[in-house]
Order: sequence, then C-alpha cells, then structure tokens
Amino acid sequence: MSVSNSNRISVRVNGKPKQVKEPISLSELLDEFQIRSDTVVLELNRQVVRKETYHSIYLCEGDSLEIVHFVGGGAGPE
Repeated sequence: MSVSNSNRISVRVNGKPKQVKEPISLSELLDEFQIRSDTVVLELNRQVVRKETYHSIYLCEGDSLEIVHFVGGGAGPE
C-alpha cells in the first residue's frame, strides 16, 4: 500500500476557507503565500503568535488564521 503525500486539511485564512497541505507550519504557509514574516502579525485561533515560533507551530484541521498586514501611512505633520 502506498502512502499519499497529498494530505490536505481545511482551515480558515482571513475568514475564507482554504485547503492546505498537512503538515504545514506557519512559516511554511507564509512562504507558500509569498508573504514576508516581518510584514505581518499572525493570529491563530484568536491568539497572537510570536514570530520566533512560526516555524514550530503547525496548522490543524479547522484552525482559523488571521494574517494582519502592516500598513504604512497616516496623518503627516501639521
């Protein structure tokens, strides 16, 4: 019997359902989405995740991930 490497799980990313490979760490997911970790904050199941742990935290079936991008700008000097 052969083992398939195409295991997928269902998660929510920014409120939208996504199918992702399993296992996948938060840092691998950012790489897959071509997002630099220094430009975002991740919230997994309503808990902010420290950047230094992205490589060791793996998504599970049904997880909810929010990727919050830093946005520059704002009011300038008056």
